[in-house]
Amino acid sequence: MEPIEQAATVRYATADELPTALKGADALFVYDFLSRAVPSAWSSADSLRWLHIASAGVDPVMFPELRDSDVVLTNSRGVFDSAIAEYVLGLVIAFAKDFAGSLRLQQRRVWQHRETERVAGTSALVVGTGPIGRAVARLLRAVGMSVAGAGRRPRQDDPDFGTVVPSAELADHVSDVDVVVAVAPLTEQTRGMFDDRVFAAMKPGSRFINVGRGELMVTDHLVAALRDGHLSGAALDVFEQEPLPRESPLWTMENVLISAHMSGDVVGWRNALVDVFADNFARWRDGRPLRNVVDKRLGYVPSTS
Repeated sequence: MEPIEQAATVRYATADELPTALKGADALFVYDFLSRAVPSAWSSADSLRWLHIASAGVDPVMFPELRDSDVVLTNSRGVFDSAIAEYVLGLVIAFAKDFAGSLRLQQRRVWQHRETERVAGTSALVVGTGPIGRAVARLLRAVGMSVAGAGRRPRQDDPDFGTVVPSAELADHVSDVDVVVAVAPLTEQTRGMFDDRVFAAMKPGSRFINVGRGELMVTDHLVAALRDGHLSGAALDVFEQEPLPRESPLWTMENVLISAHMSGDVVGWRNALVDVFADNFARWRDGRPLRNVVDKRLGYVPSTS
């Protein structure tokens, strides 16, 4: 932040201090991307022209007053693409090779020979065709999986997915894939998109991976699909409620892999987020076009592909 501090008056604020710090501010950098402090402090934004959030998802700051204002919204798209794609690939392999089962046997000192699955030759549907979804698709293809996408606009000649089906018709397109990966942004259209209808339509024995937003799925419906054996597994990095409550049945299900909203958080990620803001600050100060401008009607940065 030093170059920015030399070029502007910078106020660092906690959530409680934000209403006071926001008065007279031209730009706001929401570094705590999970904070919900901005909507309640919005009445103090008397000079704000630009808001940047340190995440790819913008749902924490996508409230009606911001959407209807002239304030430009940018995000940190690009920081997490490769890291999350590697994480998803790791989960696909972990399921196929039953690493969790091997660890449980190791902890019990049990020698039990088993057969595992091949990854090559299986199929995946990646729901969300932004940069993260594209990075996921490229890595899964690299290990021999066939991959399609689900997005807002269906098409047949996408460079990364080949076929993109409409995410609004998800239940019609999940019946013949082995893995469904959720990386879509959270919008009013995607909230709860993975419900009992979609889980029931998925291929028996298939697996579900969510590295997007917890609110994309209806958790109780997922638990039911796992309990009755329709789905053979789920890997979840995000949840409707975070931290995941201790009483959640997901904790004790042997066919569920849980991580603490960390799929993109590789060593150096915090500095990388500040670097994105610093680059955009230099652009904003010089009057150049900003990177990662969010279409506030859509809730994400429109894809150029």
